[in-house]
Amino acid sequence: MLTFWLVFFLISARADLPSTLPAELRAPASQKLILKAHGVGDQVYICQAVEGNYAWTLKAPDARLLDADGRQLGRHFAGPTWEAKDGSSVVGKPVANVPSPDPRSVPWLRLDAVRHDGSGAMSQVLSIQRLNTNGGKAPTQGCANSQVGAEVRVPYQADYYFYGNGR
Repeated sequence: MLTFWLVFFLISARADLPSTLPAELRAPASQKLILKAHGVGDQVYICQAVEGNYAWTLKAPDARLLDADGRQLGRHFAGPTWEAKDGSSVVGKPVANVPSPDPRSVPWLRLDAVRHDGSGAMSQVLSIQRLNTNGGKAPTQGCANSQVGAEVRVPYQADYYFYGNGR
């Protein structure tokens, strides 16, 4: 059943890639799209002292990964890690980012896979794109000495594109 959904996403995913994607966010030409998911959840920030100032610093994402019909495919959390329902996971390292066209939203990213666990859907992922972001930016106020250690959750959504060698 998972294979059916992967094929379904391969067919439908290319249609909603932004028409003008900055070069630094493009997956390497040798890689093929193998999975697409829509992330819905929060960016979790923690108030910290940073170089004599106080700022909200990203702690971790906390999101569900959904298919086109809203069914949960997996989850996205600290690492950053994406985990499929089959238990396989991939951890990514950001290699490029550009501001979102929406100034209220977190940047668009390209990440390279740096670790895999399990042998399912995420085991073949080599790179990841986070595109079409909506929300999730850190607050600009409310972090002060008395708030150090406090957490705030900021709702966000994004489309995640997973690339691998393809088959």
